[in-house]
Amino acid sequence: MKAKEIRELSTEEMTRKIDLYEEELFNLRFQAKIGQLANPLQLRFIRRDIARINTILKEKAAAK
Repeated sequence: MKAKEIRELSTEEMTRKIDLYEEELFNLRFQAKIGQLANPLQLRFIRRDIARINTILKEKAAAK
């Protein structure tokens, strides 16, 4: 997800996205531990998306 797309979301939508991404990250980590993860780069992409959303949330909070 790109930063431009994230900025268009509301704060509630961003927090929902973070929750979904964290759940997905948990599942991917579990798959990685048992050796069933098809694409290990997915972990990196999910972590970066979570970080992007958190950064934009902090920017919005600081702007208020």
